[in-house]
Amino acid sequence: MSEKIVSTKDNLQVLHEDNHIIVVNKRVGDIVQGDKTGDKPLSDVVKEYIKQKYNKPGEVFLGVVHRLDRPTTGIVVFARTSKALTRLNDLFKNRETQKTYWAVVKNQPPKTEDNLIHFLKRNPKNNTSKAHTKEVPESKKASLDYKIIKKLDNYYALEINLHTGRHHQIRSQLSAIGCPIKGDLKYGFDRSNPDGGIHLHARKLILAHPVSKEILEIIAPVPNDVIWKSI
Repeated sequence: MSEKIVSTKDNLQVLHEDNHIIVVNKRVGDIVQGDKTGDKPLSDVVKEYIKQKYNKPGEVFLGVVHRLDRPTTGIVVFARTSKALTRLNDLFKNRETQKTYWAVVKNQPPKTEDNLIHFLKRNPKNNTSKAHTKEVPESKKASLDYKIIKKLDNYYALEINLHTGRHHQIRSQLSAIGCPIKGDLKYGFDRSNPDGGIHLHARKLILAHPVSKEILEIIAPVPNDVIWKSI
């Protein structure tokens, strides 16, 4: 198994930065917030980067606005001021952002493009969500659109637009239509990726800047890997 590349203050991929927000391109090995693994979270790495770049004394303020699953790559937004944090939290909560993901799957989806609606029920024991076609107790409605953007030699590249933000939503919904994401053992793919990640990438984010209100369109370059690069 090849080594996961993790972000450090010196190799951090910054996609946008101003006084109020900083947006980075998360790598496979990065964890957005601290968890039981005890690994250094991306939020701490970003703080170190800011501290070094601006020669800031004392504690650096950084607010975590949203998360990406650990094996996923792509756009993560952090707030640099409390004013930005409050407003970003509202933007994400009220779904006033447009999120586009890319995924690589092995099987051809039933249609070239479609809207998928499922009811997801979370299983905290094994940290998965199961997609049901009908509502079941304690389930939450999940909706996304997908379209095939490229047929590769052995895989299909999909572009996904999310309408809801559920736990493992893309992973479980694609698995439910027989298209588990490459490397995603948890949701039925047959083998893991060498770096322990999955081929799911938060590719694009459109949102109004929390302070200036300017519309930002942020695009995250894909990981340096043969399959991603062929898209």
